[in-house]
Amino acid sequence: MLIQSIIPRPIAWILTANNEAVGGYNLAPFSFFTPVCSNPPTFVVSMGKKPSGEQKDTFVNLQRDGRCVVHIASVEQLQALNNSSATLAYGDSEIERSELALVEQSDGELPRLQDAPIAFNCRYSQCVDVGANQQHVVFIEAHSVEINETVIASQDPRLVISAEKLSPLARLGGAD
Repeated sequence: MLIQSIIPRPIAWILTANNEAVGGYNLAPFSFFTPVCSNPPTFVVSMGKKPSGEQKDTFVNLQRDGRCVVHIASVEQLQALNNSSATLAYGDSEIERSELALVEQSDGELPRLQDAPIAFNCRYSQCVDVGANQQHVVFIEAHSVEINETVIASQDPRLVISAEKLSPLARLGGAD
């Protein structure tokens, strides 16, 4: 009922760093996601568990490292985003499987997806577990953002992002 009635829901496409022994990056979409504070810019993301009952790789990485990049994907990235939702073994890269390109960022932290129009560089803030299955409600704070200039409508007197040019993905009910 919630999944099909609270619509549309924005999608956070989150990149995290795997542990040093495995290396590489994890990438996963989350549709229980929204901003909750503007100062500091803070998002909340609800993370369940894998079908096996194990913690999702994104949650494991956030707990260990605290860093992530929240991408806002466009409609052109639908297939790659859907592909990155597959349940894989820890360290099996969704990025490599989908042949997505990463680019380094000026802050020297994590890379971002080259083709994502918006990428928020974030750090883990806190987590609250709710519900019978201990769903993780994770708060992450954005400390910088990279915006592709093609989605900017204007910058005078303030930055305005064109929703039409951004063409963001949103989750509806079921597979919609």
